[in-house]
Amino acid sequence: MYFSQLMNFKIFIFFIFVSFIYAPALFSQGGFARKDDWKKYRQEAILSVGASQFLGDLGGLNKVGTDFSPVDIEFVLTRPAASAAYRYKFAKNFGLHAGFNYLLVSGDDKLTQEQFRNNRNLNFKSNIFELAVRAEYCFFTNQVGHRYNLKNTRKRRMSTKANEFMIFVGVGGFYFNPKGRNPVTGRWEKLHRLHTEGQGLPGGPKQYRRISLSIPMGIAWRCNLNRYWNIGLELSYRKTFTDYIDDVHGSYYPDRNLQASTYGATSVLLADPSLGHIPNATANNGDGTGAQRGDKEKDAYMSIQITVGRYFPPKRKKSKLRSKF
Repeated sequence: MYFSQLMNFKIFIFFIFVSFIYAPALFSQGGFARKDDWKKYRQEAILSVGASQFLGDLGGLNKVGTDFSPVDIEFVLTRPAASAAYRYKFAKNFGLHAGFNYLLVSGDDKLTQEQFRNNRNLNFKSNIFELAVRAEYCFFTNQVGHRYNLKNTRKRRMSTKANEFMIFVGVGGFYFNPKGRNPVTGRWEKLHRLHTEGQGLPGGPKQYRRISLSIPMGIAWRCNLNRYWNIGLELSYRKTFTDYIDDVHGSYYPDRNLQASTYGATSVLLADPSLGHIPNATANNGDGTGAQRGDKEKDAYMSIQITVGRYFPPKRKKSKLRSKF
C-alpha cells in the first residue's frame, strides 16, 4: 500500500512539473506586440475549481514521521475547492491577486496502518473559508494576436496566443470548524464545543480560536484564448498558524470523569474513540504528563485548481478623421 501511494504521489508531482514548467516553455511567444500593451490586460476576474488536500495529525502513510509532509497525502481524501478572485497588474511583471477561497478538508486514522495512529482512531472534516491577498511575479508576459479576422493575419493570430508562468506568496485569514463522526450514532459532531482535549479543565489547554492566519504560496500557469478570456492551472500551498484545523494538538487526554461531568458523554466519546489495540496508549503517564494525542506542528492545506479568467481591457476611444490638408 505504501509503495502504491508513493508511486501515485510521484505521478502527481510529475504531472504538476510538466504542466507548470514545460507547457509555458513550449507555447510562449514572449512579450507584447507593443511596449505598453500589457496595460490593456491589467484587470482580470477569475473563477477557479479543483481539489484540496490537508496535511495534519490524522491519517497518512503507514509509517511514523511522515505526517505534515507532502508524501503523507491520502489521495482518497481529496475534496473539492473553489475560488473567486480579482487580479490587478501594477507593472508588466508584477501583480496583486485578491480572492475568496472555499476548501473542504478531512483526515481519518482508519486509512493508515501505522499502529499508533490507527489505534487512535480519530477523524475529522472541516469547511475552510479563506480571504487572501498575494503578490505575483510573472515570468512569461501575455501577447494577444491580431484583433481583426483577416485571412493574411490568421497565422499571426494563432502563433501569438502566449502563456504566462507565475510564482506567488501572500497572506490570508481563514475560518474553520472541525467536525468528527460519532462512532455510535454515525452523525458528524462539532468538535470545538465539545472541548475534546479538555480545554478549560484544570491542567488542560486554553480553548482554540476558529479563525487563523495563512500564508499562501505557489505557482500558476495560464494561456490566453483571446483578448478577453484565458484558462490556467494553479497549485497553492498554505502554511497556517494553528494546529487545530483537525481538532488535534499536543499530549493531553483529559480525565474521563471530570470531562463527562463538565462537557458530557459525547465529549468523552469523541475525545478518545481509540480501538484498544495498544494497552494504555491513551492513559496519562505516572508522572502526570499526558499521553500523546497529536503533534505540535502547525497544520497546512493545499489546492490544485483549473482557472478561467476574463480580462477587462479599456474601451477604445473614438478617433476623428483628420484631413491631410
